[in-house]
Amino acid sequence: MRKSLLIIVGPTAVGKTEISIHIAKKLNGEIISADSMQVYKKMDIGSAKPTERERQNIPHYLMGDIDPRESFSAAQFQEKAKKYIDIILGKNKLPIIVGGTGLYINSLIYKMDFAETEPDWKLRQKLQKEAEIYGSEYLYGKLQELNKEVASRIHPNNVKRVIRAIEVLQSDNKKIKDFKKDLIENKEYNYLMIGLTRDREELYDRINKRVDKLIEKGLIDEVKELMNMGLEEDDISMKGLGYKEIIRYLKGLYDLEEAIRILKRNTRHYAKRQITWFKRYDQIEWFNLTKYISIEDAVADILKCIEGKL
Repeated sequence: MRKSLLIIVGPTAVGKTEISIHIAKKLNGEIISADSMQVYKKMDIGSAKPTERERQNIPHYLMGDIDPRESFSAAQFQEKAKKYIDIILGKNKLPIIVGGTGLYINSLIYKMDFAETEPDWKLRQKLQKEAEIYGSEYLYGKLQELNKEVASRIHPNNVKRVIRAIEVLQSDNKKIKDFKKDLIENKEYNYLMIGLTRDREELYDRINKRVDKLIEKGLIDEVKELMNMGLEEDDISMKGLGYKEIIRYLKGLYDLEEAIRILKRNTRHYAKRQITWFKRYDQIEWFNLTKYISIEDAVADILKCIEGKL
């Protein structure tokens, strides 16, 4: 018997947290975060992690579990998320996966063997040195030459993922799977995927206001604390939106006004890439929150869509 699973995805600042908590309360569910930044401890403000009050007594998993000095991969997410899904089902509750990290979602709904390509350490060292000498954009250009579609899924500044993609693409007998053609659906789960969106102007306005709110809540002090722990821009956890921009401000590379402008711009660009990623899913049920007068109305329609499917 396939395990029931609800998945709620969408771009940053669209309102996934609020909607998912409403849904969890209605369906006796518990939430597993599929957010690559919220998984880290001490990264509460920049990742827009919901507070205990905002969670309304709904258990949240994979939120603040990992030390930011450690790396965390999609393979680790897959392993931990599957464990938590079974724990939630064991309570006779509905597991609800909520987040905007597309690769994490893929790791659950498709058969993905993260250990299938042996690491090429010499190539990794060579590419890392090239990134240090010529910059991340140079390395990203190499990836684009190899496979533009694969490159479109990865941020140019995520050197580790760019290197890994080049490594896989250059191996003799392996390739990165095509999103549509090669990925095989994981039959372990009976899942329904809900996609949340808003009209672009409204979404971008919400992003800009969120950035202002993060600064007001103390994002700069949060980044200072992380840097005092020894974390720098090169650490995977610090490559997230809000962290690398504030680090550069704290290092005097630009003033706070410029840091905020760049953060707002980068976040809007990230939201656009998220939307592009999720639009590839044929099975997704989309809800444009701009069209609803209230969150309650949107939740009511989403519940109608879910009814009888899980």
